[in-house]
Amino acid sequence: MKKILVVDDEESIRLLVSTTLEDEEFEIVEASDGKEALERVKEGKPDLILLDVMMPEINGLEVCRRLKGDPETKDIYIIMLTAKGQELDKEKGKEVGADEYFTKPFSPLALIEKVNEVLR
Repeated sequence: MKKILVVDDEESIRLLVSTTLEDEEFEIVEASDGKEALERVKEGKPDLILLDVMMPEINGLEVCRRLKGDPETKDIYIIMLTAKGQELDKEKGKEVGADEYFTKPFSPLALIEKVNEVLR
């Protein structure tokens, strides 16, 4: 079973994403901030990370930069999730190695389609 790490400081977003993807038979692991996300990756490498940009402690851009800069985690597919839709934010995400970018609010169906495309 493919493992997805869902990282967002908003519990409602984590719940929405987790519930949506559990129906697709993925193993879902959650983290509420960047520090916890890095710990979860060390505990067991996920196949894909859904990563919020704006979080306390360590933001999503920094988490992405660290993971993509590490030979052991650089191949994890990372989809950034953010409330910001600015082109500049998308550019920052691409600069640190994000593979994809979804702007909140997003369509759960579009997210399922992208995740299935990446993991199946």
